[in-house]
Amino acid sequence: MKYLKEYHEGDRVSEIYLCKFKQSAVTKNGKPYDTAILQDKTGNMDAKIWDPGSAGIDDFDALDFIEVNGDIVSFQGALQVNVKRIRRCSEGEYDPSEYLPTSKKDRNEMYGQLKELVASIEDNYCRQLLEKMFIEDKDFVQAFGTSSAAKSVHHGFVGGLMEHTLSVAKLCDYYCTQYPILKRDLLLTAAICHDIGKTKELSLFPENDYTDEGNLLGHIVMGSEMISDVAKQIPGFPPTLLGELKHCILSHHGELEFGSPKKPALIEALALNFADNTDAKMETFTELLETTDQIGWLGYNRMLESNVRATKMK
Repeated sequence: MKYLKEYHEGDRVSEIYLCKFKQSAVTKNGKPYDTAILQDKTGNMDAKIWDPGSAGIDDFDALDFIEVNGDIVSFQGALQVNVKRIRRCSEGEYDPSEYLPTSKKDRNEMYGQLKELVASIEDNYCRQLLEKMFIEDKDFVQAFGTSSAAKSVHHGFVGGLMEHTLSVAKLCDYYCTQYPILKRDLLLTAAICHDIGKTKELSLFPENDYTDEGNLLGHIVMGSEMISDVAKQIPGFPPTLLGELKHCILSHHGELEFGSPKKPALIEALALNFADNTDAKMETFTELLETTDQIGWLGYNRMLESNVRATKMK
């Protein structure tokens, strides 16, 4: 199998991929066409079907496995498939595990590192809260380990939520060595829990789409509710500590326009916002560079808020 990340501009495509998304549209001249997103375990690629009614294009829907024939072209700095033919495939023609984008890091190793951070928490209440969720609740641990951190943008793959959470927690742990004023137990507990609501906001792969609850509430609010629910199971959990933890979660996007109900009012909340933003943007830039062969200016990126430039990789 040739994976999507292995293609270059000018290559021919003749391979089976998962159709992650499909949408019909019309050109400025009123001619119908279809847009699809192809997926395998290495990532996604846009595909354009300029003649959807032709004899070589089978009927298919999102989440179908399709054999795609076409050419790789470059559009606005990103590769996409100019489709010539499509055949809808039957079960047995493909291995589903080849089509789920997965973290490059070993999930068992990441979980082990996360448990080490939990064990390092000195505050009894914070450690109990983390243990109840990340060690004792096997259903949550399974969901957390297989969830993505986003539908798109960054860490949008199986294990992405754990990878992002661990990176943010490690950054926060480093901040504590440089800025002793930070309360390590509060900051690391908040860091480990900051995106737990994503286990409910997004469905698992292959869909990896917003749930009804995710659309109605969002992961920030749901994460705060989850913290409250677990804290109720711990006798004597201090209300002030609970409020501080929830504030860190509610403010971790930093700005009201970015979805945070509150702006950071605690220094730990500010540190968490910086760590979350750093990891998200570094991963966004990394994924962008890994999915283009172009050297030079790639155009404006909405999340990075800049016209970005690719240089030669190491």
